[in-house]
Amino acid sequence: MEGSLLTLIDLPDEVLLLILKNLDNIEVLYLFIDLNKRFNKLLHDSIFTNHLTMTGCSFNGSFDRLDNQILDRFCSQILPSIHHNIKWLDVECSSMEDVLLCTSYPYLCGLGLHNIDKHIALRIFTEETPLTHIFQDKISSLVIDVVQYGSFRMNDTSNSNIFANILTLFSKLKYFDYRSSFWYQSLFEMSTTISSSILLELHIKLDKFTDCLYLLDGRFDSLEKVFLDIYQMSTPEIVINNKKLPKLKAFSLYSDQPTFQYNELIVPLLHRMVNLEQLDLHLVVHCEKRFVDGYNLKYNIINRLFQLNKFLFNIRSCLYLNDQICLLSNEDCQHSFNDFKNNKIISCVDYFQVFKHGQCHIYSYPYRAKTYEYITNNFPGGLFQYVREVSLYDDRPFEHEFFVKIAKSFPFMEQLTIYNRNPQKNKSYEQSKYDNQHLSPIQYPYLSVLELLSAHDDYVEQFLLDIKTSIIRTVNVQVLLSTLDRITQSFTRDATRINCGKLFSIYVPRDMSISTQLKDYFPHTKICTI
Repeated sequence: MEGSLLTLIDLPDEVLLLILKNLDNIEVLYLFIDLNKRFNKLLHDSIFTNHLTMTGCSFNGSFDRLDNQILDRFCSQILPSIHHNIKWLDVECSSMEDVLLCTSYPYLCGLGLHNIDKHIALRIFTEETPLTHIFQDKISSLVIDVVQYGSFRMNDTSNSNIFANILTLFSKLKYFDYRSSFWYQSLFEMSTTISSSILLELHIKLDKFTDCLYLLDGRFDSLEKVFLDIYQMSTPEIVINNKKLPKLKAFSLYSDQPTFQYNELIVPLLHRMVNLEQLDLHLVVHCEKRFVDGYNLKYNIINRLFQLNKFLFNIRSCLYLNDQICLLSNEDCQHSFNDFKNNKIISCVDYFQVFKHGQCHIYSYPYRAKTYEYITNNFPGGLFQYVREVSLYDDRPFEHEFFVKIAKSFPFMEQLTIYNRNPQKNKSYEQSKYDNQHLSPIQYPYLSVLELLSAHDDYVEQFLLDIKTSIIRTVNVQVLLSTLDRITQSFTRDATRINCGKLFSIYVPRDMSISTQLKDYFPHTKICTI
């Protein structure tokens, strides 16, 4: 460590700043502040002190408490010495008061409150506490995730109460990102008092489309940007308000649950946003006669929103096949976007004659969603750096080359689900090609969940044969034990032994006796009974 410090000390300020900027601010401050006058001057720069995340981060991305020794030093020495520079703090529930009350923060305006227990949230946003003056007088931007431990009660209004109390207490709030683990509780049906006349930007997850209509009924009359994640896109339980929303400039609507009422709910809502400049739609739409294509988007949206200058979308529309005479081809769909000058648009149209339905997936590229569902053999490829969850679906076989394309297209994929009951056709050819050419197995560096309950044995074998797939990390594979028994030749096959040794868990029937052979074949796997 001494040699490293001497090397750092010898570097010019410009190079030293470049190095330190690529490190975590908390680590930099903890290690180097008060080292000497030169480091103190550098570390008081706004780059290191404006925004501090006073939490640890677990492997799944959740916010944890900082190590006590680190936290104590920050609260007693570091934060008081840089308090005048701090504009944003991220804190977690157990250390929230320690951090916020250890010194004054004259320029604090942004706050992230993470893993806040529901009961604590109800208390600190309702009762007078030492934190009240900070919430009331300073905070104009708030990100909060509220969690509920244990079971929940029907007709619980905690979600609505916490949301309303925050808007009442934070009198200067203009930016609000509200994340609740019990979002399924309606926000607005329980309360008619939730409102704000100064809130400009809101991010929130809602249970029903009804809550969206309440949200946009005029009670937040200054909103300029709204980002919604809605679970149920179903018929609203209130009369739809057709009042215009002239102040709304940006709107995002995300829902991965299918809606049958795109024309009745979503299109009329968008028509109220007469001055909208930015729109982002992520939808699954069930259609009666035609897919949602470029012509539909132009007629229903673009030609009605004259100020719109940025339109991103990811729409998968589904259609039941009822002897339609004219079915949209992928070429027809792609042609419908010829007038879309500002975006690269990708389309993929598929028809599944066995299941009597079709789907049309259209999206603006680059693709920014975290999920990509129901990929077929017609998948055009590309690079999807933001996608973490993928599902594959077809009534035609997935051959080995298809999985090569999937691995290249989704380099950071963490979860993969396969829906395909059809056997591979080229399996013997692929096997001989591997034997003769010594090709490298496919790698999935970040894959941690593999769901194969609806997959043919060939796809289970595709992932368990070490010459076809290299499993980098421990994977939770969901597969029937009977399938594993066939693929591994009753747990004796050497070609699948390496990858089976990397399975996190398997499930066996409760009444089945677990043999020594089974345990030996899965030496590091948790064997669970169901």
